[in-house]
Amino acid sequence: MTKPYRIYLDVCCLNRPFDDLAQPRIRLEAEAVIGILERCQIGDWLMVSSTALISEIAQTPEAIRREQVMDLLAAAKIDMKVTSENIKRAGDLQRLGFKSIDALHIACAEAAKADAFITTDDRLLRKAITHTDRLDVQVQNPLTWIMEINAQLEGENE
Repeated sequence: MTKPYRIYLDVCCLNRPFDDLAQPRIRLEAEAVIGILERCQIGDWLMVSSTALISEIAQTPEAIRREQVMDLLAAAKIDMKVTSENIKRAGDLQRLGFKSIDALHIACAEAAKADAFITTDDRLLRKAITHTDRLDVQVQNPLTWIMEINAQLEGENE
């Protein structure tokens, strides 16, 4: 048996299931995020949390939404504390053009040795693609990532 995937979902991903699902893209991404969370809840994959995630979620103005997102984060099996090394790495990433909170999340995902950093933020995805060679974690959209992983898993089972 291979080791379980370590997954770091950013705050926009954790919010996706609670967004307006009338738009096809949002609905598909929400379903992908839910699928990832289900695999984490049953133990197939390991979800990574961080104090950076908790801090950002705490800033959510709507109390109900904040509680719903925190409930999803409760499935995390790996908890990363922000360290001085993470902050230094985040500074390096900011100099590449990443926003400060995104840089900190990526630094935490790298420190946790996450296999994937999942986001629905198109701007962040574009920036990550530009700097793939400088990142120690794969940054992807949830729908794209789960489709690729499912294809890999099906290939292994043939």
